[in-house]
Amino acid sequence: MRTQVAIIGSGPSGLLLGQLLTNAGIDNIVIDRVSEEYILGRIRAGVLEYGAVSMLEQAGCATRLHAEGLPHDGFSIAFDGRLHHIDLHGLTGGKRVMVYGQTEVTRDLMAARRTSGATSFYNVEHARPRDFSGDSPAVTFEKDGIAHRIDADFVIGCDGFHGPSRQAVPLDAIRTFERVYPFGWLGILTDTPPVDHELVYANHPRGFALCSMRSATRSRYYIQCALSERVEDWSDETFFDEIRRRLPDELAQRMTTGPSIEKSIAPLRSFVAEPMRFGTLFLAGDAAHIVPPTGAKGLNLAASDIHYLFEGLREHYLERSSAGLDAYSGRALARVWKAVRFSWWMTTMLHRFPDDCEFGQRIQEAELDYLTRSTAASTALAENYVGLPY
Repeated sequence: MRTQVAIIGSGPSGLLLGQLLTNAGIDNIVIDRVSEEYILGRIRAGVLEYGAVSMLEQAGCATRLHAEGLPHDGFSIAFDGRLHHIDLHGLTGGKRVMVYGQTEVTRDLMAARRTSGATSFYNVEHARPRDFSGDSPAVTFEKDGIAHRIDADFVIGCDGFHGPSRQAVPLDAIRTFERVYPFGWLGILTDTPPVDHELVYANHPRGFALCSMRSATRSRYYIQCALSERVEDWSDETFFDEIRRRLPDELAQRMTTGPSIEKSIAPLRSFVAEPMRFGTLFLAGDAAHIVPPTGAKGLNLAASDIHYLFEGLREHYLERSSAGLDAYSGRALARVWKAVRFSWWMTTMLHRFPDDCEFGQRIQEAELDYLTRSTAASTALAENYVGLPY
């Protein structure tokens, strides 16, 4: 097989790039090791920056997002038993975020790809980028026991943290940076009305909590937990009892409880790989970087990577210029590190660390107090939360 761009991974980043390329008349093939059904069964993030929404609009995949998504003009931070509102819309000159689940984003992009007739392969095995340091890059894989090879001009690794793309890079050509946090998030999804019309982040002596949602009738709740915790040890009743302890009384009393339809524990880490280009192999999204979910940046960083990458590929094919592709890694990483910093800051400000002394607790409390009393500090938070410009 021959194509212009071979994309490994059909999560939101791979599908978004594929749709943008298809719309621009640039041939591409997407492959993935799992099925479409498996991908759509994964529970992921749900807060989109205004830039990510614009990217989906550009791809022609935002109709359902605008019909069913929930625009949010702000969010609240709870600490010391009180709620403090962050006015995103007012502090950023009219910008806002959109609550629309990553699963729904993926569903919309898959539907658009099927409609376009672009080629995709699912349930493949042993996918691997080849010869990307030379002039004949390719992706090899097996499908139903038959070996396949896709020759391409470029290979794009959108295959996540554990995917084969970054693993194929020689160790002496890549540098990685990582911080693993000493706790996780226990999360549940439940078909109950959200406790508030906007997200609520809570700092409490018992640990962090987050009240989020996927729709007006579906809630997503999280609590900080030890990495040694097991999902089986948490009944729905125990979870709701605990999260209510970590919220101000006004929220705890109006929380509607109900059976969970999904429950899981996710560890938190910050990770960055540099560079993001290796000859004709480019990394994007979780293949190159991971952030803790506190700042709602994972999916949004993938969208900004795709912005830079698509512009570079468009320039290469339509304008015969290599400038955008040559600048991709530097431009993407400059934005990535700012989002990594923001996610780290949100995490350290809102979570209780097991080795923190009383001095550390006081610093955290002072940070929260300053943030909610200072317009300048609140503005910096709001600018980062709605998304820095591409």
